[in-house]
Amino acid sequence: MSTEIPNRPIKAYGDREGDGMVQLSFVLRVPPSARAREAAKRFAEAHGLDEPLVTTMEEAAEGFSYFVVYGHSKHTVNPGEIDVPEVKTATMSREVIEKRIKAFGRKLVVVGACTGSDAHTVGIDAILNYKGISGDKGLESYKGFEAYNLGRAVGADAILVSQVITQRNCHKENGEALIELLKQQGLREKFIVLFGGPRVDHALGLELGFDAGFGPGTKPADVASYLVDRLCPAYDADATATAH
Repeated sequence: MSTEIPNRPIKAYGDREGDGMVQLSFVLRVPPSARAREAAKRFAEAHGLDEPLVTTMEEAAEGFSYFVVYGHSKHTVNPGEIDVPEVKTATMSREVIEKRIKAFGRKLVVVGACTGSDAHTVGIDAILNYKGISGDKGLESYKGFEAYNLGRAVGADAILVSQVITQRNCHKENGEALIELLKQQGLREKFIVLFGGPRVDHALGLELGFDAGFGPGTKPADVASYLVDRLCPAYDADATATAH
């Protein structure tokens, strides 16, 4: 199957290519009933779905119903006209990462923390802790990294910031505040600063002043590869990155 991005308008793919079938899920403040089902159908039609079919209607809470609606969308998108900033670093193998850091001559020091009132640990743990995520062990498992959860005076090379709470765009406010604080203290250029979270992507990271943004699906090897690519020059031709 071709992986080339088409430079033409395309529709969603449901049962067959170009049929425009999409699935919409939502909650309405109405208890499950025939009237609720019709309300969900009309709601989907208002969003541009033709011939909507309510495939799921379940009580979400007392007086509320959860719906899944399947229908045709007439809308198209041309991927070839979209230009989005992306992290270009290909994910390296563990062996290449370790060799690059060893040739660099010292360990890379990484500090990870949450911002503002966010006190979650899942995202930071997934990247930093030895256990990692989805079988991809965290930075603590690499010989070439020293990883610290929460701030300490450790001479960090990189700061990893993670924010899960996003109500009222507080993740943006907290991210901007951190970058501004680093600038005020004359420290911004001393660190590679990365931003991560469920509503974060590379474009947002750059917009807020970070070096990069990493969103859902990021694994420790992705972050390790980015840091090595930025901080440790390739030592020879054998150190090329190999994408998973």
